This record gives sequence, C-alpha cells and structure tokens, in this order.
Amino acid sequence: MPDDTTPQNDVPESTVDADENGDPSREDEPILVPVPEAFEPSPIDLDLDADPRDDSQHDEAEYRELLALYEDTLSQIAEGEIVSAQVIGRTETDIILDVGFKSEGSVPLDEFQDPDAVQPGDSVDVFLESLEDDEGVVVLSKKKADFLRVWEKIKDAFDNDRPVNGRIKRKIKGGVTVDLMGVDAFLPGSQIALRRVPNVDDLIGDEYEFKILKLNKRRRNIVVSRRVLLEEERAGKRDQLKEELSVGDVRAGVVKNITDFGAFIDLGGMDGLLHITDMSWGRIGHPSEVCDIGQTLEIKILDIDWDRERISLGLKQLQEYPWKNVADKYPVGTRVLGRVVSITNYGAFIELERGIEGLVHISEMSWTRNVRHPSQLVGINDKVECVVLRVDEDAQKISLGMKQVEEDPWLALPARYPPGTKIRGLVRNLTSFGAFVEVEAGIDGLVHISDMSWTRRVQHPAEVFRKSDEVEVVVLSIDPDQKRISLGLKQVQEDPWYQLAQSYQPGREVQGSISRLLEKGVVVDLGSDLEGFVPISQLGVEEQLAEPAEHFEEGQKLDLRVLETDPINRRIVLAVVDAPDVPYDAAEVEYENMAGAQAGSSNRAAGGKASGADDEAEA
Repeated sequence: MPDDTTPQNDVPESTVDADENGDPSREDEPILVPVPEAFEPSPIDLDLDADPRDDSQHDEAEYRELLALYEDTLSQIAEGEIVSAQVIGRTETDIILDVGFKSEGSVPLDEFQDPDAVQPGDSVDVFLESLEDDEGVVVLSKKKADFLRVWEKIKDAFDNDRPVNGRIKRKIKGGVTVDLMGVDAFLPGSQIALRRVPNVDDLIGDEYEFKILKLNKRRRNIVVSRRVLLEEERAGKRDQLKEELSVGDVRAGVVKNITDFGAFIDLGGMDGLLHITDMSWGRIGHPSEVCDIGQTLEIKILDIDWDRERISLGLKQLQEYPWKNVADKYPVGTRVLGRVVSITNYGAFIELERGIEGLVHISEMSWTRNVRHPSQLVGINDKVECVVLRVDEDAQKISLGMKQVEEDPWLALPARYPPGTKIRGLVRNLTSFGAFVEVEAGIDGLVHISDMSWTRRVQHPAEVFRKSDEVEVVVLSIDPDQKRISLGLKQVQEDPWYQLAQSYQPGREVQGSISRLLEKGVVVDLGSDLEGFVPISQLGVEEQLAEPAEHFEEGQKLDLRVLETDPINRRIVLAVVDAPDVPYDAAEVEYENMAGAQAGSSNRAAGGKASGADDEAEA
C-alpha cells in the first residue's frame, strides 16, 4: 500500500479500442484524472501537543489574515450617523438593538410611538450617539434619528411659511405636545385656539394644521401654533362678515363657549355674545340650561360695535313677548299654580309660565305664623298655589299671596273670643314691654306689663312669667284688621283697690321697705304685692333733699303713716312717722307705679298692643 504522504504527480494514460461488445476496436479520447497537490504540514500541525491559543505559534501573515476575517463580520459604523439596527430583545424599560458592533445598544420604550408593535427581527433607524459609554455600551437614540430624518421637511415648511399636519399627543405643563411627522413639538396653551380651551384633554388625539413658530436644531426644539392659522382664517371671514352683517338680522351660529354670564356664538368669522338675560324671557340659572357647546342656534343681531369688535345677540327676541295682555290672562283674584324659582329675604318668586314670574311677599305667606324668612315655608322648585293680588303689566310685576288661598282666621276670632273671655295658653315669648301668650295655633296675644298686676309696678315680664308657662288670661280686645289681641293677667281677679281703700284709711300706721328710689320720693313695699309712695317732702328729713338717694337706700325699712288711699288712681300716699304734718304737693305723687294703669290703657288705645307676629319681630 502506498504511503498517503507520498506525492503522486502523474497517472498513466492508456488507449483502448473496443466495440460495442467491449472489443477494443477503436481509439477513445484519453481520460484525465486530477492529482491533488502535495500537503505540506506546518509545525503546529506536526506538533500534536501545541496550544492553538498561543499567538507565538502563528507567524505575522497568518495573524493579519485571521484579524481581517473577523473585522469583515463587523459593520462599518461611525458616531453621529443614522444607522439601521435590528431588534433582538426587549426589557421592561428598553428595546435591545443590534447595530453590528461588538456590543448591543438599547433605546427606552418611551421613544417609540407604539412599543408593543415592535417585534424581534424588525429594523429600526437610530442615531448613533457614542460607540461606547462609561460602561462600554453603545449609546443610541431613536428620537434624534426621527428628528434628523424629518428636519429638512420641517425646516422647509418653516422657511416657506407653510402649515404642517400634526396630532395632539398629551398634555404637559404650559401646553401640549404635538406629533409632527414623528417628532414631538410644543404647542403652548395660549396657541391652541382663539379662546381658552376649558378642557384640553378633549383635544388629545385630534389632528390639526399647525404653523411652525420657532426652530432650534441643536436643542431639537420646535414650537408650533394653531391659533395663528385660526386668526388668519378668521380675519378673512371677518372682512366678509362686515359686509353681510347688520343689526336686526337673524342668522345661524354655533355655540363656541359657555360662561356663567352667557354663551359665545361663532357667526362664521367673529364671535358674538348671547348674554344670559337675552336667552329667555324666563329666569335662567345658568346658560347651559338653554344651549350646549357645538349646538347651532338661530339668533338675532341686537347690536354691533365694529371698533371694539363686539356683537350682541338675542335668542328671546325671536320668541313672543310673554307679558303682552298678562292682565287679561291673570286677573286679580285668580288662583294660580306656580313653581318657586327664587327666594330672597323679603319673599319668593313664583314662575307662572315661561317668562312670567310673580312675587309672594313675606307678609303674604301666612295669616298666623311669624315668618322670618320665606325658606321656612317654601323651597326652590316647590309647587305652590297662590292668589293674584295685583298686576302691573308695564313694570312686569305680579303680586301674589299664599295666605289668601285659605280663609283669614282673624275674622272669626272676635266672635269666638269676645272681650272678657278667659283662656289658658302657653307663654311663647317675653319682651321688655310684655309677654306673648298663645291663643290658638299660630295666633298670639300680648299681655302688657301694665296688665300684669293691680297693685305693683312690674318692671319686666320676667318678674311674673317664665317662657313655656301655662297661664290663664282674659281677652281684653281683638283687632282683626291690625292682627292684634290684647290680653290681661290682672283682670282674671277682681280689682282689690276698693277693699284696700277700706283697709288703708288715712292715719293708719304701717311698715314697709324701700323698693325703688325716685327723684320725687321713694316707692315702698307694703307686702302682698302692694306698693305705696312716700313723697320727698314726707321723708322726715329736716334738711332740704335734692333727691332721696342722698339719705336713703333700697331695702331700708321705714315706719309709715297713710296719708291718702285713692282707689280711682290706684295709689297709696304715705309719710314717714317722724315727718312733720305738712300738706304734700300733688305733683310729687305722679310716680311710675301710679301712672302704670293709665299708661297701659293709653298704649292699648294707641295700638301699642301689637299682634304676636309684629311684636315678636320687634323683640
């Protein structure tokens, strides 16, 4: 067997003649067999124990050949260029990309418009910022690549003042971001529309045309405006509108914005104000009750001020005037049913129909109750029945009454409680001039302080009554027109003065204590709620007194002698026992206790006995 290492350079050629049966009858072409070149092993091939990682075993030519083969597998990339990368993976925060370099790069998810759509194997254009950072990682940016790719188009639109299409992406501080050919641009809040947009979130995802206001390539800053385009469009329409519009015209408009005081209507080039007072003949709480944003309305031009560019509009002017012939529709005395639409301190406004309201004054709400505020009886949107009291068509006023729906209970009181009738009732309230006692539910009568005692001067009703006490009183008088009832407490008993006149004869000596010091004398308590008066001249003091307080004090006991008992004027005049027996001046005895009865009668005659409602309000 020949050795495999022996070179074989030639193979002998033979020529054979043969027929179809294999007989060599003709001469065929020679058959050439290629012979491989002789293999010359290198030293590393012969040394079976050699280490293939030992570079010293390769010569310089072999090392350069291997290095060239490895470098051919790497892409020729440079920093500051846009390169195509292949998606090889994804993390929670980044997309991993292969740019053909010795290490991979990554791009944050937020740089992709739709990160979920990016799949392994996809090609992505990215900007190569650095081949290696501090950690040896390739630094890539998709945003920069997107920016550079469309920069020329954006700059061309800016230089030629052409609008560009964009989509509002999200709301940020001071405005919103706009997707402009895949690049984020800033749209300030003041440049979104002609007027302030109430809710910017409603515009997210909408596409509009924008005008580029500012460019900064180094900072990748683009500022756009939608308002500039709207103003240009509006200016053209405004010039046309000035030629068409005139006061009194009726035309369609679109509700552009709603405020607390009205609605702004787009007339096709200019906005007009439809004030809340011109929306309806009736009462409106808020303009949103009449119209909605985007709604088309037929409105009337009320006034135009081209200098200030203000147009006043009206909606109710297209409706029939509701106050026409209102007196015939609601004659005095008619019972009507309405809805409470407003409440004030002085009454409640009742809507009888759209555009027509009447006022129920607080004094016309109840016959018997002391209504301090209308909200005690009615509330907003309550249905109430009223009676028409007065109608003033020119002033657009209708006076209504709620209490007139029922019969006036005061008209039946005189027959039910004639003077002298004794009744029992609860003390409802105390004032400085008397006490109110309940006669019937909602009806009070007044017991004046002069009608509380026959024999003593009551300084305050609290000396006799306490609130919520049940007392027996006598009806003195009833005035249905003034809604007043006068009651008396002392009248429950007989007048004791005729018996006192027999008991306190002139010359009788008694004892008493000073209860009050007056300018012209002192009032003394004789016991059993009986009081008497000692004039200053009968105090038994030798020197001339300017006033009793100089010599006497309240509570001081005195020995007294009766000088006079007057049952007509209900007074007892006394003198200190040691006082000289001299006549007294009649003017000295005109003190408050003796004049109390007369004062009470005078107050009743002058109308001082107010009804429970009036006097309680005064208190």
